[in-house]
Amino acid sequence: MKSLDIKLKKISDGSSTAKDFIIADAKDADMGCGRSAPGLLRNQDGSQSDKLDSFQNYLNKMQSLTESELVDVMLMSATAAERLVNKKIFEKSSVTPAMRLNDTSCIWAMIRNGDYEKEKSRVFATTQLRHAIEYVDLGLYSMTFNKDVDLDVKMLNAYRDFRDEAEKIGMRHFLEVFNSSVIDLDQVRMGEYVNDCILKTLAGQISKEKPLFLKIAYNGPKAMEELASYDPGNLIIGILGGGKGTTRDCFELVSQAYKYGARVALFGRKINLSENQELIVTVMRKVVESEMTPEEGVKFYHDSLIKLNLKPDRKLEDDIKITEPVFIN
Repeated sequence: MKSLDIKLKKISDGSSTAKDFIIADAKDADMGCGRSAPGLLRNQDGSQSDKLDSFQNYLNKMQSLTESELVDVMLMSATAAERLVNKKIFEKSSVTPAMRLNDTSCIWAMIRNGDYEKEKSRVFATTQLRHAIEYVDLGLYSMTFNKDVDLDVKMLNAYRDFRDEAEKIGMRHFLEVFNSSVIDLDQVRMGEYVNDCILKTLAGQISKEKPLFLKIAYNGPKAMEELASYDPGNLIIGILGGGKGTTRDCFELVSQAYKYGARVALFGRKINLSENQELIVTVMRKVVESEMTPEEGVKFYHDSLIKLNLKPDRKLEDDIKITEPVFIN
């Protein structure tokens, strides 16, 4: 049995502890930003070069983290999933392979020289479910609400059609809901807006078609707590990582999110762009399990990098700073 299923059962029946916190490695960026998805190639000492890494090395990092079993889910593009599932790396692993099943226009924001983040999100899906089910039985479906009746109806209709097709072929899913990049709302009101849009969307679904869990932005303690307390055990909240930020930002995010009710973290850049992906996930777990504070976690992370003869991207005094306002209560 996969660790994801074991942990979801415990979360649902109320018997979970911090050790059951679910971590997913979101290495599906090739569906959103293309060539820059793997990040920069690292030198022998761990420092970043000025060259983009290869897709093969991106796959190697997915395989390495899967084999470490430090994460519970490996989220991939269709291309990556086909290659790694065919290598049978998940057969005897506790890690669940998953695939991004749609790519709405809001995830194209990191395409170089593009301005898609200035536009309201549009419905789109490259991946075909009939092919996806050959490799995985879990996928991510993504939505963004625009405060635009016509576009939001299209978004909701597409999600309804997806659920119908997914149910017929036995594809489970988790639901990603982004904050819109074009709606002019402050953090508190954005949290309220997204929470209400999520709950109204889920209210019209019966249990067998609902997502296993959510993947949303952390909009602060109030928004997280009110959503997590709405229907505990049945509505499981996961947080997305957003930008790389500092290492302190990463550890603050998992710490605060868990404190206020999230039980899943789905991180892309915060893992992939780190100096050592296995190490940063290890420390994330230590922080969630209260073995160390976020600040102590940064110091431990830097000390560990030095022992591995790896050069940190930032000086400790810079990396220990909180740079994302949402974490300052």
